[in-house]
Amino acid sequence: MSTSTSDRPHTAARPPRAFSRRVAAAGLPAGPAIPAPVTEDDLAGLPSAAVRYLEAMGVVGRPRTWSLRAHWTGRFRLGPDRPWMPCDAWQYNAAEEVARLYRMRLLVGGVVPMWGWDTYRHGTGRMLGKALGLVTVADGSGPEFDRGELVTWLNDAVLLAPAVLLHPRTRWEDRGEDRFAVSVTDAGRTVSAVVALDGSGRPLDFRTGDRWADLPGGPVRTPWSTPVRGWTVVGGRPRMTGGSAVWHLPEGEYVYGEMTPVGLDLDVPPGR
Repeated sequence: MSTSTSDRPHTAARPPRAFSRRVAAAGLPAGPAIPAPVTEDDLAGLPSAAVRYLEAMGVVGRPRTWSLRAHWTGRFRLGPDRPWMPCDAWQYNAAEEVARLYRMRLLVGGVVPMWGWDTYRHGTGRMLGKALGLVTVADGSGPEFDRGELVTWLNDAVLLAPAVLLHPRTRWEDRGEDRFAVSVTDAGRTVSAVVALDGSGRPLDFRTGDRWADLPGGPVRTPWSTPVRGWTVVGGRPRMTGGSAVWHLPEGEYVYGEMTPVGLDLDVPPGR
């Protein structure tokens, strides 16, 4: 089945120019490596829960997703006792070359704008935050960020573009009727997560141990999850209605982000 413009989820807003320029300059692939649609044969041998998930997400008969661009709104906070800040975010993910460019705008104190970039390119992850676009307030890189940004790319694939997972770099593991484990390998590094499904076969939660929380004593490897608020259908495809980002600290859960997708485009050339 081919995907027409009307069949494809689309965004109403256009991304910020700074975001589009950064994505265009990244030199990412502008098309799919495999133009053929997903078939039932592509699901053969996968755990039953994974098959149920992929079928529920509508991947069979559609082209293989090679990129996604998403627009989010919500709120974010920098610590369990810190105030919530409104945020607006755009991201672009590539699949032929595993890459993720995520730009978030926060409004600190309701007045001061802060922009943050989370990126993953060529096996390297980085987090960079600047107040007023000028003053660096956060700059993180290293092995912890490499793994953390890669598993976040995996999270995006599970929730937003499941056909991306039908690739030799992905491994699947049976975890019962309503969950499966999935891992992805890139640049010699493997990260994994467990995905729990709702009664319809769509993701209910994604949980991994391959991220590090930025705690007062430094980065600490901490369980991280992204519970999903619910699902709807947009353009003939399931789309999550919202979700949270949660650190599972020894003293309890710390929800630091609550986001709602307001736009999603699949198979968009970089920078468009």
